[in-house]
Amino acid sequence: MSKPGNDQRSLSEVHGSVAVPVAKGWRRLLAFIGPAYLVSVGYMDPGNWATDIAGGSAFGYKLLWVLLMSNLMALLLQSLSARLGIVRGLDLAQASRHTYPSWVNLPLYVLAEIAIAACDLAEVIGMAIGLNLLFGIPLLPGVLITAADALIILFLMHRGMRVLEVFIISLVSMIGLSFLVEMFIVQPHMGELIKGFIPSGLKAMHCTSPSASSAPR
Repeated sequence: MSKPGNDQRSLSEVHGSVAVPVAKGWRRLLAFIGPAYLVSVGYMDPGNWATDIAGGSAFGYKLLWVLLMSNLMALLLQSLSARLGIVRGLDLAQASRHTYPSWVNLPLYVLAEIAIAACDLAEVIGMAIGLNLLFGIPLLPGVLITAADALIILFLMHRGMRVLEVFIISLVSMIGLSFLVEMFIVQPHMGELIKGFIPSGLKAMHCTSPSASSAPR
């Protein structure tokens, strides 16, 4: 299969704009860490965190094996997607257009748009709620502030992919440091944590308050 021409390259405005050093070893590996962090942002949205926190509060460590399996499945799918892009030189939308007939691509397009809208909606509302909880900003101004993120990303992309990578890595590092500090504060039980990676039955943890237990029935 032939690769597409230069005018059909995926993300043509930034295609081939990042220089990869010819050196081997760690210096060459560092050239690929930036794109890896950009991909990791897909896991860092309020919807994922809200689901994880709700599941942990209800089931404790018993859902850790589900989290592990889902991440392994994500690694498999992302590895296959990367191989598809490397071999054919196409992104997923272009590969679908070249492979499937139009009556298949149209439903795929509609489903993709719905999925993108659902993900963006969760992230925009999640950030607006976070701004409200942290700073007391009303939801509507919070949504407008969140929408300005797109302008920031476009501005950084105009400055170059390396600038965007540094910005994203800084944010991801702040998130990772915050979770690390929280782990020292919470001090999880390591024995129970390790047992959570073993598949087991689920039984919700119910917290009863003294007022609830003394209420008349």
